[in-house]
Amino acid sequence: MIATLEGTLEYRGSDSIVIAVGGVGFQVSVPGSTLAQLGTVSDRISLHIHLHLREDNISLYGFASYEELGLFKNLISVSGIGPKVALALLSFLNADQMVVAITTGNVDVISQVPGVGRKMASRLVVELGEKLEKEWKGTV
Repeated sequence: MIATLEGTLEYRGSDSIVIAVGGVGFQVSVPGSTLAQLGTVSDRISLHIHLHLREDNISLYGFASYEELGLFKNLISVSGIGPKVALALLSFLNADQMVVAITTGNVDVISQVPGVGRKMASRLVVELGEKLEKEWKGTV
């Protein structure tokens, strides 16, 4: 598994980057919160990585903090939430805001994320509310 990537920022898009590591460029999808923390092209960066394997695709998802990566993994553990929706959730609200929205049952805020309806937002609250409250206790 790939846990982290450290290298040179080669390209910066609206929702993904290319990081050069040892002569190989890795395309990594990142949430807006992580993208905002990255420097400019040619800067050295380091990301925590989630490797997502599918039958027809291998994708890398990168995060500025280990906590944000952990939240991403929690989000994709919910039925109906894939990596793209989880990334959209973390691009709409930062990790702390997302945890507060889920643990307080704020379905209205969560359902404002493109691609997330009230039903999915409610599922997030039901399946992750208590778990996140324990994991993030005292941090939000």
